[in-house]
Amino acid sequence: MSGGHVNDHQMRLFMKHRQSDPLPVAAAKAGISRATAYRLLKDGRLPSQKAEPRGRRRPDPLAEIFDAEIVPLLQAAPGLRAVAIFEEMLRRHPDLSPGVRRTMERRIRIWRARHGAVQEVIFRQTHEPGRMGLSDFTDMGDLDVPVTVAGQPLKHLLYHFRLAWSGFEHAHVILGGESYVALAEGLQNALWALGGAPRLHRSDSLSAAFRNLDTDARTDLTRRYDALCEHYAMEPTRNNRGVAHENGAIESAHGHLKHAVNDALLMRGSGDFADLAAYRAFIDEIVARKNRRNATRIDAERAVLQPLPPVRTGDYEETIVTVTSTSSFTLKKVFYTVPSRLIGHRVKVRLYDDRLDLFLGVTRLMTLRRGRAPGDGKHGHVVDYRHVIHSLRRKPMALMNLVYRDQIFPREAYRRTFDSLIEQLPERTACKIIVELLSLAHERGCEAELAAALTEDLEARRLPDLAELRARFSPDPASLPVVSVQLPSLAIYDTLLTGAAA
Repeated sequence: MSGGHVNDHQMRLFMKHRQSDPLPVAAAKAGISRATAYRLLKDGRLPSQKAEPRGRRRPDPLAEIFDAEIVPLLQAAPGLRAVAIFEEMLRRHPDLSPGVRRTMERRIRIWRARHGAVQEVIFRQTHEPGRMGLSDFTDMGDLDVPVTVAGQPLKHLLYHFRLAWSGFEHAHVILGGESYVALAEGLQNALWALGGAPRLHRSDSLSAAFRNLDTDARTDLTRRYDALCEHYAMEPTRNNRGVAHENGAIESAHGHLKHAVNDALLMRGSGDFADLAAYRAFIDEIVARKNRRNATRIDAERAVLQPLPPVRTGDYEETIVTVTSTSSFTLKKVFYTVPSRLIGHRVKVRLYDDRLDLFLGVTRLMTLRRGRAPGDGKHGHVVDYRHVIHSLRRKPMALMNLVYRDQIFPREAYRRTFDSLIEQLPERTACKIIVELLSLAHERGCEAELAAALTEDLEARRLPDLAELRARFSPDPASLPVVSVQLPSLAIYDTLLTGAAA
């Protein structure tokens, strides 16, 4: 085509047709003239190969400072950001134009590519079905919609298990930090939901679980983890401390799971749940939807997993505590109340992530909610007023300076009522009334209903009427009517028997 530049495509097209067509025909098919065709045959180079490299059209603004000042900075501190170097150069050279920032960043990037330090190489791995499962924990405190349970913030982690080949996932809400108990419970829940066990199990180095433990405790924790894996015939492996990409098959899945939870909370419109069980069901549903998308691969991998043992192994810590004269014991800096009949007994405690099971010998006594120390050096408290109310009725003034006074009130309405009583009545009278209210809630089984009545009194700015409340929720046992039962004469039974014989 006259007046146009010949490009590489036209030349390649001409050379292709030249193999089978005469030169004029090949030139016409390529859209070039006959003279241009002869010139291309004579030269043999592509048009792009003839172009001269574009030279600099203006002076290099960094010529005097790059090698003399910037390169020494890069060599002395390889981690320096390009923007920090640019700001330093502006400080040193006020006449330097701010418009050279991109030029400087590009020049630094090229220098680092040619002369920078070597970087760690990640080696992609191939996975076999049934070979590897991975465990890790992820913090859920950075969601766009904060999670609350009954209006109270829920500080928690998610234990996350994943099969490397099929992508099967399982998540379990953890109320405390990373620990062996949390790992053992979450891992066993995952394996029994899956119906089999992989040959290898990879976790991080358990550094969070090891924190603040002495050497003997760390050795015991390692031994227990190895025994857990041995119970399921899995070989335990750990990635190197601080090297997250060695656990990459689950680290990247953390982000996807947290995004899915965050999206579901946004669509739900609220992060508040009635109780912990409702939130756990919410997480289970999200994970189940993710697993349904990989159902075919999961079923294929499930077929080659190792069979599970007949029973689970222990996913708890076991210790012995002595119930003191305060009708309580302290475990892991948390104070727990128990019924006073256990005072003086040595009780076996099985410590789970979210609860404590108490045993006397082999007899299971009760389950307590697990508490957490606040982290400021103080003790936590898990108090049930029903455990001590009978003694508190005999010594109501003990409530005034009780160490766990704020925790003894089962609901906010009781605490607010006590504050109101203290403001308007003498301490002895206020303590006696609130203790009688707690006793009423316990004996008549009306804790929630009584709290609602106390809230009404608070809103009306009046003190509770103890006699009226007792009459309202249940009649006094002493005022119950006397029921008289008259027994029939035995002769009646003789009559019945005679009638039956006839």
